[in-house]
Amino acid sequence: MRLHRLDITAFGPFGGAQKVDFDELSAAGLFLLHGPTGAGKTSVLDAVCYALYGAVPGARQSGQGIGLRSDHAAPATRTEIRLELTVAGRRLEITRQPPWERPKKRGSGTTTEKAQSWLREYDASAAAWKDLSRSHQEIGEEVTQLLGMSREQFCQVVLLPQGDFARFLRADAEARGKLLGRLFDTHRFAEVEKRLAERRRAAEAEVRAGDAALLADAHRMQQEARGAVEVPMPDLTPGDPGLAESVLTWAAVARSTARERLTIAHCARMAAESAQAAADRVLDDVREVARLQRRFAEARERAARLEERAEAHGEAQARMERGRKAEAVAPALDLRDAAEAEHRRAAAEEAHARAALPETFADAGAPGLAAAARKAAEELGGLESARRAERRLAELALERADLDRQERADEDILQEAESWLAGWEATRTGIEARIESAQEAATRAEQLAVQREPALKRLNAARQRDQLARDTDDARTRALASRERATEARDHWLDLKEQRLQGIAAELAAGLVDGEPCAVCGATAHPAPARKIAGHVDREAEERALVAYQRAEEVRTEAERRLGVVREALAAATAEAGDTPTEQLVAQTQEWERQHTEARTVASGLHAAREAREHAEREHERRLAAQQEASRHVASRASLRDALDRERAGLEGELTQARGAADSVAARAAQLERRVAQLTEAADAVRDAEDTAQRLKDADARLADAAFRAGFDTPQAAAAALLDDAAHRELQRRLDAWQSEEAAVRAVLAETDTTAAAQQPPADLPAAERAAESADHRLRTAASAQDAAARRCAELDGLSARAARGVLRLAPLREEYDRVARLAGLAAGTSADNERKMRLESYVLAARLEQVAAAATVRLQRMSSGRYTLVHSADRSGRGRSGLGLHVVDAWTGRERDTATLSGGETFFASLALALGLADVVTDEAGGVRLDTLFIDEGFGSLDDQTLDEVLDVLDSLRERDRSVGIVSHVADLRRRIHAQLEVVKGRTGSVVRQRGSDGS
Repeated sequence: MRLHRLDITAFGPFGGAQKVDFDELSAAGLFLLHGPTGAGKTSVLDAVCYALYGAVPGARQSGQGIGLRSDHAAPATRTEIRLELTVAGRRLEITRQPPWERPKKRGSGTTTEKAQSWLREYDASAAAWKDLSRSHQEIGEEVTQLLGMSREQFCQVVLLPQGDFARFLRADAEARGKLLGRLFDTHRFAEVEKRLAERRRAAEAEVRAGDAALLADAHRMQQEARGAVEVPMPDLTPGDPGLAESVLTWAAVARSTARERLTIAHCARMAAESAQAAADRVLDDVREVARLQRRFAEARERAARLEERAEAHGEAQARMERGRKAEAVAPALDLRDAAEAEHRRAAAEEAHARAALPETFADAGAPGLAAAARKAAEELGGLESARRAERRLAELALERADLDRQERADEDILQEAESWLAGWEATRTGIEARIESAQEAATRAEQLAVQREPALKRLNAARQRDQLARDTDDARTRALASRERATEARDHWLDLKEQRLQGIAAELAAGLVDGEPCAVCGATAHPAPARKIAGHVDREAEERALVAYQRAEEVRTEAERRLGVVREALAAATAEAGDTPTEQLVAQTQEWERQHTEARTVASGLHAAREAREHAEREHERRLAAQQEASRHVASRASLRDALDRERAGLEGELTQARGAADSVAARAAQLERRVAQLTEAADAVRDAEDTAQRLKDADARLADAAFRAGFDTPQAAAAALLDDAAHRELQRRLDAWQSEEAAVRAVLAETDTTAAAQQPPADLPAAERAAESADHRLRTAASAQDAAARRCAELDGLSARAARGVLRLAPLREEYDRVARLAGLAAGTSADNERKMRLESYVLAARLEQVAAAATVRLQRMSSGRYTLVHSADRSGRGRSGLGLHVVDAWTGRERDTATLSGGETFFASLALALGLADVVTDEAGGVRLDTLFIDEGFGSLDDQTLDEVLDVLDSLRERDRSVGIVSHVADLRRRIHAQLEVVKGRTGSVVRQRGSDGS
């Protein structure tokens, strides 16, 4: 990789555009990059790193790229880095622009633009550049692939930080391991260690889970045994050796003991079953004797009760016999009762019918009542024509009343029509006047509305003009005040910055520690460090002043923006409103508003007036038609009234004769209808009463004859002996029950077994039941013991089989765990087989460190005139692990010692040799990419003249491999020794670069 050209714009301390020609600087092989402290020497290297990787070295990384922008740059100047280089035979140009906040093109304030990147390649055949990509990710991947190095490796190999390698020489093994791990990307070996450790933990977890399940089965077997096993369970935990064998051995003992207990329980149950059967047989015999004895005693008691009820039984039999005889008389009794009830009903109806008749019919028989009814019916038939005449007379009265009502209505219509038509002309004239007035008002309102809108707009604009004038004065006052505050804050910040730069030496001296190199010159001895004076300005005070200035500038920008906005609005409002005072515009507008309101109010009645005219015209037509119609009705109604009067006079004479003493024909007809109905009903009732009396007499004769034939003296005696259905069933039930009970008692007393049992002593049933219950309890206890023993055997067999299967399943897992655990311990350095206690990654890094030490020794011997040699040491320090030790062999003493014992100058050229050696090894590791441009940062101030010459000779020898080396230092002696120089000069407006070639131009 060779750098050709670097363009820097608004980056870091560089406020403007700066150009660096590396081809001119590299022509002599060595070139010097120098300048005062804080000028921006390291920023040039940061720009190279940012162009390649889109980020600066890790220690100076600042978020999203906003912090890369120069504080000295103009607001409209964008930060940009352009690097032209040759890598892998290809000439490339990389351009990067970090995100930045630029002023808005419209309005005030700022907006953030995204970062942009370009990658171009020079086509020699076409003699032109061609675009390759504009993607950040694609460009980053392309650069990393071509260089074969990450950003961290590039910063260690190409931008050689001497301070880092000086610390590397003095660091412990852990710190060296972290640096080497980043450079040689050995994390894959750490991943192998991690993977082996994870597999070991996973295998261990599986084995422990299997042991836990095996122990759980063992504890369940112990619970099932319930103390039956005399051998105790071994006290084991998951992972203990011999756990499986101990569990299986104890399980075999438990199963054998359980089977012995099962055999004993089976024998005890057989004996209990025999005893329980004998007790049951004795209990059955005693129960049978007790039953027969109770049966005999109960039969004797029942026989005694039958003897006591014998007399009542005889009476019941006699009552049943009389009831059977009375059943022959029952039909005659029922017939006589029915005839008597019918006669009473007919007599009551006759009395009711006679009560409604006049006294003249009180003693009349059925024929006389029927004849009177026929006569009244004939008279009723003669009144039908009179009824029709009466109905017609009522209709004539209604028709005459309707004529009178119509006559009065027509007279009212005529009178009202004449009155309304008399005022028609005046009404029509008034409505026409209203319509004309409303039309004129509507025209006037439209004219006023056209004049009203511009007046309102001018009034609003005038009010806005007055308000904006006041706002403009306020905004102008605030803008002037904010501009003064921003100027004061800027002056204060620049003063503090100047004071800090004047005292920067004291600030740097405050961080010096005896024995550690200076960050500026690299010397480890600090004989006279600068001291802070009174009123010293530190970095924090400067930054606070800068923040205050930036805030004041933001306030000023915002105030000026607001002033511009208000002024534009004021000009627009003034152009629209003119110079007329607002009070005058208000008065004009109010007058136009009043006139417009009055015109609209009058014009709003136009529609109502037109509707009133249409309504009045329709009413006029309706009134004329009604007047004419009423006149026609009056003329035709006189002849109809005369015809109705003549018809009414004839009907009234006919009705006077037909009504007689009644009020009307209808009333006379109603009297006759009631009379016919009452006479007919009374005749029927009299005939019905005579018929029922004869039937009752016949029923009495038949009843007396039936009672005599049945053996009763009177019909009343037969009725008393008769039983109803319920009494008959109850009496029959009692007789049947007595007979059944008597037969049952005789049967029991005749039984041979019952009689024999009655002659024996009373049976002792409770004693026999207690004996049987005791035998049954002993049997249940023995059966429960046998069942429990059987379940215990089955459970122990199942658990033992499962434990055996678990042991077989765990065998390959245990083997896998042992193998993985040995590998993990070996890779982690904790195994006894790993004699040096080195982790796998440390072992790989130790090999790399040997290569680095060998490559560094070639240059270190030349720089130290053959005195020092760097060697890798794998010795352990104390109880720690070995692998990453680094010693120096002193040829003058022949002894090997730690690199921390080197002096300041010796540490510098040792770290330089180590950096160059590391660059060679990393380059080879990256695929042999040629590094034609290197940078060495600081440290030369700690060397004497002879050593400095030797170091420069070594660096100059790098040209043999066509390399160019840039030395970053502010040591004055190097400016005399190295002619090609790039000087960084700082100033109040930012830093600038000055380039001088090897010829001094």
